[in-house]
Order: sequence, then structure tokens, then C-alpha cells
Amino acid sequence: MRVLLLNAPHPGIGSRIPDEHLPPLHLLAVGGPLLDAGHEVRLLDADYDPLTLPQILTQVQAFGPDAILLGHSGSSSGHPIIVEISRALRGLLPGVPLIYGGVFPTFHWQNVLTQEPQLDVIVRGEGEATAPRVLKALELSTPLDEIPGIAFRKEGQPYATPPAEPIEDLDAFRIGWELVDLSRYTYWGNRRAVVVQFSRGCPHVCSYCGQRAFWVRWRHRDPRKFAAEIAWLYRTHGVEVFDLADENPTVSKSVWKEFLEAMIAENIPVTIIGSTRADAIVRDADILHLYKKAGITRWLLGIENYDEATLKNIRKGGSPSTDRQAIQLLRQHNIISMGTWVVGFAEEAPRDYLHGLGNCSAMTPTRSRSSMPRLTAGPPSSSWNHSVKSFKPTSVSGTTSIKSWPRAIWPPGMLCSGSRSSKPSCNCARAPSGESWLIRTPPSVPECAGTTSLAAACGSMRSSTSSSVTSTPATAPDSLNSGRPAPG
Repeated sequence: MRVLLLNAPHPGIGSRIPDEHLPPLHLLAVGGPLLDAGHEVRLLDADYDPLTLPQILTQVQAFGPDAILLGHSGSSSGHPIIVEISRALRGLLPGVPLIYGGVFPTFHWQNVLTQEPQLDVIVRGEGEATAPRVLKALELSTPLDEIPGIAFRKEGQPYATPPAEPIEDLDAFRIGWELVDLSRYTYWGNRRAVVVQFSRGCPHVCSYCGQRAFWVRWRHRDPRKFAAEIAWLYRTHGVEVFDLADENPTVSKSVWKEFLEAMIAENIPVTIIGSTRADAIVRDADILHLYKKAGITRWLLGIENYDEATLKNIRKGGSPSTDRQAIQLLRQHNIISMGTWVVGFAEEAPRDYLHGLGNCSAMTPTRSRSSMPRLTAGPPSSSWNHSVKSFKPTSVSGTTSIKSWPRAIWPPGMLCSGSRSSKPSCNCARAPSGESWLIRTPPSVPECAGTTSLAAACGSMRSSTSSSVTSTPATAPDSLNSGRPAPG
């Protein structure tokens, strides 16, 4: 079959990195097994430029696919554009099956199939083994009922087969690197870059994260095979930067150490960035020198909150003291540290969001150029944080520069009247271009009686607002939203 993998243009802020872009690992991971199954496969990366809807339709029609697989990197914010594209595709190619996969449709398959009649099949969970089975059934016109891990309409109603078993051998399915021109993709200062994955899942049970529900349990690739693949990408394709898609790659100290030693043995000058937990860094204090020697350059740590009661309620299993110690250890080994901060928990009141912003500068050791916080808002009282919106405050000498401030991150009662393209009504100091707002966050963010508004808070801080523009530190040219949920 002629199969088209369509990477939809993602509306997230992190996808709009000027002149930088990463290849869609999620579709490449499915593309490799489809190629090996004998299909003619093409990847349309509509997120790269990004392409407009008419441009997407033109390229799809030119290829003439027998089936189209659509997906995005994981967050709910990508679903509306999938809906728009799939509706247009159904009108253009009424007889072509549309297959949708990813985190959002996995959790919400019933609603998706009910609301979007143009979508034919949903792949739930891992797609490497499931997608080839679906295409074989479509090609041979055999029933879909016997394929685990999918959802479709049966007698006009949404129907799901039993979940597919987790893939035991992650090395059994190869990445379809030949589907993309790797010279087009750069990151970390215009260096050739890709996304790779060493492990899947996380053993922790943080209430806001859905990774355990999606991946079922933590698994990892063969450490030496993974290091060899990285070395092959460097030596054959000139890839220098490797962004780990793992939620928690350092779960097993012995396995992770084996990977580090394998990377050191490859002796290649690469940059590896990724996410992990602060307690893993503290645990690995005696082998952090191996991290640096293997190429680890930056870790994004899941700090999430500094209120002990909130940390306990969300079952984070961390502590502020551990977070600080992890950042200090990374600094000692000249590894850039970053932190995520999640807001939107049911346990929090509106004023807690402003306290969180203050704590990012005042309570966390984030005043140096090597550490930056990320604030992520998810749906209150959710069992997993599959819907994220982010902005990126960069702390330099106590001043926070907020670029492209989105309305969506603030809960009701805390919205500025501005949008991503206009200044907020609180008239905080901003860059001449109107695209950056600067707020100096004092050690204690003022509390307002009653309903707290961002405008009021900005007004109370205006006297201490910096008048100069703060830019992202040159030592960490990184997007703070990789499209992945915050690390476990």
C-alpha cells in the first residue's frame, strides 16, 4: 500500500522555534516497521515550515495514498488541527482510510470516534506493532476485531479491542530515519539534531501525569545498541544533538551507567539533552562525571511545586531540598539544569499561581544562566496531564522575561486581556517590539484579598520592574516545551 504519515503543524509555542526544528520521532518509529512490512511509505512533515491546509492537501493529493496515518507528539493542543486536516482530507479523498494515533486519541478514543466521523481507526498506545496489522487488515479487507490496541466503529458505535501488550523488545522495531532528510533538522544553535528514545514510561505515580497509563510500565532499549545507533547517526548523517524523548531514562542506575559507558566508548563529540527526576541526579552523584563525559549537556528536572502539602497530594515523591541539591550537583559538573513547574492542581487557589511565579526566581536556585524554570498548566483534578500549555520565563539575575505570553495558561480570574500578539492590559514593562514582557519577581509575591488578578499583581510589582530587555541566555539555546509531558 501507498502509506502517508502526516505530521500535523502543531500550535504549541515550543514548536515555533525560529529556524530550528526536530524530526517527528513518533511517526518515524511507526514508519520503520511499515517499510519493513513492504509498504511504500512517505512522511509529510507539515509542521516543518509549517504548511498551510491548502499546501497539505496539494501534497497529499500528489502522492495519492491508499491510507493516511495522522499523529502529533502527544499533547491535547494538537488535536484541533488534526480534526481540521482530517475533515479536509475526507472531502478530498473520500475512500482513503484515515488512521489516528497518539496520547490524546488513546485516552479519548470514544469521544473522538463519536465527534469525528471522518476518522476511521484509532491506534491506542504503541503503534510499531499495531499499525502494520491495521494496514494488512485494510489491504486484505479482513475484520479489525482481532487486532488488539485499536478502536473503530462497529455497527455504527465506537468500539475498542483489548489493549495491546507492551512491546517487550524495544530494539525489535527500527526507526525509519530514511523517511526524512536529516540535514534539514537542527537544534541547540543550528546543529543537526534528532529526537531519540532510550526508554518508555515511568514507575512513579504522580497524579497529573499519564505516562504510566499510556506506556503501562517502564522499559528500556539495549544500552549498547542505543549508543551504537547514536554513533551511527553522528558518523553517517552528521547528527550532533540528541534530544531524549524519555519521561525518565535514569530509572535503573546500572542500566543507565551501562549506556553512559557505551557512549564514552564510542568517543564521539555529541550533545545529549533530556528530562529526568531530581532524586535520580542526587542518587547518581558518584557517576555524574560519566554523564558529562558521555555528552549529557542539559537535564530538565521535574520540580513541579515547592509546597510540601501539594507535593504529597500529587504523589510526586520529591522534595525542595532534593531539587536544590540536584541543581547544585549538575552545576558542579557543568551540566545545564532546567526545571518544570506545574500549575492547575485542584489543591491550589488562584493566588498560588503567583506564588509559584515568585518561587521560580526566589526559592529555586535559578538565578544563574544555567537553570531556567518552565510553568505548565494542566486541567485541575485530572488523573493525567495530557493537556499542557506553556510559556517560558527565563530567570537572569532575578528578572523574568516572558515571551509570547499565552492567555490559555492562566485559570479564570487571572487573565490579562492581552493575547499572544498583543500586550497585556496590566501594562507591565515590555520590549519595544511588544513581544516580551518583563516582570521582576520579588522574594514574596504580594497577595490580593479576594479574587487575585494578574493585572493587580503586575500593578503591585510595577515599581520594581526592570526597564531593560532580558533575553534567553546564550548558554542554553533551548525550547522549554518539547511537546512531552513534564517528567515524572
